[in-house]
Amino acid sequence: MEESNNYGHQHPLLLILNQDQLIHNQSGVTHCSRSGEEVSVPCFCCVEHCGFYLHKACADAPLELNHPFHPHHPLVLLQEPPSSYTGCVCDFCDKTCQKFIYHCSCELDFHIKCALFTFNVAENNLKELDHFSLQHPLISTSNGDEELEDVSKCFGCREPLAKYTHFSPDCRFNLHEKCAKLPFKLNHNCHHKHPLTLQFNSERLSCKICQVTKRRGFVYGCSPCKFVVHIECVSESLDLIVEDKRHRHPFTLLLRGSSFLCDACGTEGSYASYICCTCNIMVHKKCTSLPRIIKSKWHDHRLFHKYFLRIKDFRVLDYIICHDEVNTEHGSYYCSKCTVIFHVKCVMKDKDSYEIVENEDEESTDESVSSITKVLERNDAGEATVIEHFKHNHYLILSDRVGEYDDKCCGGCLLPIVASFYYCTQCDFFLHKVCVELPKVKHVWHHRCRPPLVLISNEVFECVQCLWLSNAFAYKCEECETRTCFRCIIALRPGARTCLGHKHPLLFYSKYIGRCVACGKDGIKGLFRCKDCDFSLDHKCFSLPITFQYKNDQHLLSLTYGDDNSYSESHFCDVCEESRDPNLWFYNCATCDISAHINCVLSEYPFLKLGSIFKLREDVHEHPLTVVKKIYYYPNCGKCGKPCFDLAFECTACNFIIHKKCASLPRIIRSKWHDHRLFLQYFLRIEDFRVLDCIICHDEVNTEHSSYYCSKCPVIFHMECVMKYKDSYAIVENEDEESPDESVSSITKVLERNDA
Repeated sequence: MEESNNYGHQHPLLLILNQDQLIHNQSGVTHCSRSGEEVSVPCFCCVEHCGFYLHKACADAPLELNHPFHPHHPLVLLQEPPSSYTGCVCDFCDKTCQKFIYHCSCELDFHIKCALFTFNVAENNLKELDHFSLQHPLISTSNGDEELEDVSKCFGCREPLAKYTHFSPDCRFNLHEKCAKLPFKLNHNCHHKHPLTLQFNSERLSCKICQVTKRRGFVYGCSPCKFVVHIECVSESLDLIVEDKRHRHPFTLLLRGSSFLCDACGTEGSYASYICCTCNIMVHKKCTSLPRIIKSKWHDHRLFHKYFLRIKDFRVLDYIICHDEVNTEHGSYYCSKCTVIFHVKCVMKDKDSYEIVENEDEESTDESVSSITKVLERNDAGEATVIEHFKHNHYLILSDRVGEYDDKCCGGCLLPIVASFYYCTQCDFFLHKVCVELPKVKHVWHHRCRPPLVLISNEVFECVQCLWLSNAFAYKCEECETRTCFRCIIALRPGARTCLGHKHPLLFYSKYIGRCVACGKDGIKGLFRCKDCDFSLDHKCFSLPITFQYKNDQHLLSLTYGDDNSYSESHFCDVCEESRDPNLWFYNCATCDISAHINCVLSEYPFLKLGSIFKLREDVHEHPLTVVKKIYYYPNCGKCGKPCFDLAFECTACNFIIHKKCASLPRIIRSKWHDHRLFLQYFLRIEDFRVLDCIICHDEVNTEHSSYYCSKCPVIFHMECVMKYKDSYAIVENEDEESPDESVSSITKVLERNDA
């Protein structure tokens, strides 16, 4: 143990060379002040025991590192990631960087240990791995990490760690033995001009053999030619013949130096192609096994792969995901029922967005499940004129007499009747034809969960897309339990859309950030855009009701896209009497000459039907509840005890009312304020608690109203206190599952117990 210079620290440092010395100087688990990782020897520690530790490798790290795998620029040591970063991830180990990093303006970032380790790989100096054992594929490991290794990736080639012989994970680097011993340079048939060198893929280029882009790990590349190939693609032997049941004939390997366009997917390939002489097509190796039929979240029907399509069969050749034109002389996916077409690379980009259909003759369950339970009559055109629907108990009859019922609302979307509709002759119930024809289950591209969404009604929810509170038709995810309102489902359907305020078709660009012409808000991500002019529209504004029944006007108000009246005094809202921007959209009644802000007309709950009845979960209330909005009479909420002066749910069978926000409170939570789980209870017995004060605000808790309590300790919390901050609690979904925080004890084993 020797004293060293202080490396910028205010106290002298000691160099510790063995583990016993480190344990003697530690007061607990300590971390390196540069790398942020748990300290191991050799390292420096502060002689004053102020908690400063520094790995020797971090202390000796040069301010600039000329790395062989990135020869164009030096890697510069920074105390923290650049301020322009919102997050920083190491380009070798794929883990977050928080403290000192090596950085290049090419947007390469590395932990100190990762930069130095890969430097040693390049220099073939891996003495630090000599004492780590090698583990062979398919052999169970003694530390029980076999399942973890199956999903862990090698930092070098990004292939599964357990696929080849690899170093023990104890070395803290997931690395195959072969990737640690790769030659720095090699000559390969795929690129005759120059030798390929081992390097980082700093330009994020795709592999010329498999066309896949891997951001992290090593590649073999030629920088002057902007050419890279993956380690696996270089080392793998290519099959001379490929046979797959998805294609009638075998494919034969053809090696060539020049590039080619794949007839299966329409993208460029090079070096290795596979040809079918019978069909006269040339494809990538991965495209020899393209599925013939898939079911995609981007479309309601099944999609078929075809190598060549006739242009005249399609109205529009723009692909509905990327909106670029599809070349029908190369492979694509198409729908046999609709005239829509898809790029192969786009529709198969996300593995969770599609599934392969093996049996062509089997009807897709998603396509066959209709919300019409029975068709009783049809007209000559084949339209269902009398039906039974899952939403209603009586028969529904088709009608197009829109003008006679313009004061009625659709029971599905809760908007005025403005198009063909079904109505009930026995009660005051209406459904737009488009609402009637909704499928019971539906895949949508904008929802990440794999299962389809299920059509629901009679539920009060907040739409995950537009955030409006509603009890109209919606689609619910059974996995994450989020709801998407019917209006957003319709608005975000793929493909070109028409808008009454614009003459050209609009396309939705999910990553575009800009200003909405309707509401004037800027910086919105995800907009409908016009390819021909500078017109952008937020999807919430796109789905605004074209007409709306305002409570103080006998006529329907129309959504208006521009105010032609140049008289400045007319640019006022007739509801709030404030000025309005004539360039933004507004609602107008031409008969009464009334104009108003959109939000003033829609108010707070435009898509929530007051008086509708629905059922909450049993632990909230056993009877059906009615949606009400209290204006004059303010009863106290049955949960929190505060007056219900706004939206609430009321029981007509008993004297019970509850705030909307209180009805959705979780039954069990884990809070930062307490070690055990807390349970929601409507009424508590006073004798069960020594102290009735809330341990957060210290005010007394009224046990006649809802509160959170601990079943193990006699402690109690105000509902609003314990749930004030979303980051301070977590919802417990499974009541029977023990919380991991409660079960982790610092006592590793109990050897004896006394009588108590």
